[in-house]
Amino acid sequence: MQPNIKKHLQELSKDEQAYNKLKELFLEIEEEKEKYERDLNLLEAAIRNDYDSILITELDLEKPGPKIVYVNDGFCKMTGYSREEAIGKTPRILQGPKTDRAILDKLKRKLKEGQAFFGQAINYKKDGTEFVNQWDIHPLTDSNGNITHWVSYQHDITERKRAEKILVDTNVDFDDLEEESKRTVLDVDEQGNIVMANKSFRDLVNYDKDELKQIKVWDLFPQKYRKSLRNRFENGFDIKNFEGQEFKGIIKHKSGVPIQIHGNTKIMDLKDQTLIRAEIKNISLQKRIMETLKKRNKNFMNVFEKASEFNYRVNMKDGEPVVEYVSDDFPEMTGISPEKVKKPGGLKELIHADDYDTVVEHYKKVLKGKQSTCTYRIRSKDGEYIEIIDYGKPRWDEQDNVRCATGAVSLKVATDPV
Repeated sequence: MQPNIKKHLQELSKDEQAYNKLKELFLEIEEEKEKYERDLNLLEAAIRNDYDSILITELDLEKPGPKIVYVNDGFCKMTGYSREEAIGKTPRILQGPKTDRAILDKLKRKLKEGQAFFGQAINYKKDGTEFVNQWDIHPLTDSNGNITHWVSYQHDITERKRAEKILVDTNVDFDDLEEESKRTVLDVDEQGNIVMANKSFRDLVNYDKDELKQIKVWDLFPQKYRKSLRNRFENGFDIKNFEGQEFKGIIKHKSGVPIQIHGNTKIMDLKDQTLIRAEIKNISLQKRIMETLKKRNKNFMNVFEKASEFNYRVNMKDGEPVVEYVSDDFPEMTGISPEKVKKPGGLKELIHADDYDTVVEHYKKVLKGKQSTCTYRIRSKDGEYIEIIDYGKPRWDEQDNVRCATGAVSLKVATDPV
């Protein structure tokens, strides 16, 4: 027990017996506190490879929002906020102009229902820097099963998102598909009237504005779906049947040709009316895109039937990178056992000889404390090489020294067989 605490307990005690009792109680509390700290450290160590940050908030979701009661060192490093600055505030300190309100509303609905939620949105560090925050939020319950807090495991995936922009071969000719691939939107009122359809939707079904005004939304669907959809509008219209709903189905082109679609609906409460907005993806179009990619790379489908990503931890020994950890997706993606790549020289055997020096420099940069993205080739079990993109980031220890390089590896679509 620290001398100042001991002195304070003596001052609060009326006699020796009271002092001994207070000291006993204090030691019990201190022991319990240390136990919880050990448990928390174990938890953080267990998930350190998967998440940058842990954030725990109170239960109340109403304004001004749930107060933060705990953040770990990873949160402080990721956001720039100290524990003292974060605790007592709400997660809104991370929000800003580009934070997607629709995602936050969906998050709130899920949490109100007591459900976990996985999502991502643009957040802001203390200095105003934007980053893409991926979070996995779960309820914490007491011994009776009542939710008491929310825990959020967070990941800065900014570099990953930036890297993914080059995953698709930019040389594939999509000019003929460009117009169809734009955002496709349809607005319908509570009576099923088509109030607005943007150009992308009109081109999709080959109806003009005036023609769409003369029909109901269910008239665009094949006969076997039409009655069911019509009933949802005409027999006890309930807005809940359309809020945040996902759907798949077929709509008809004006010529009668069926078009496979996938989409989501949301409700727009305007001043004088309520509209249902449907955002639609043309699955038929997606299939044509896949066929185009397939023709450009005969191995494309074989590659993507496997796992498309794995996580890793790497360090340097005698100037050579040594793998300390790879996730379970590694053997699925490469067909090679983790033990084989973790042995001395295993990484060198995995990477294409022409790319190895580039990869060494990539890891050296990360181990100096900088994030780095690198594209190179790795060998699969059958001896063929697949092109991947590696986005690495440093992992610090408690003394703010770089301890190792961590990151994730994703497949990259190659323009030609390697």
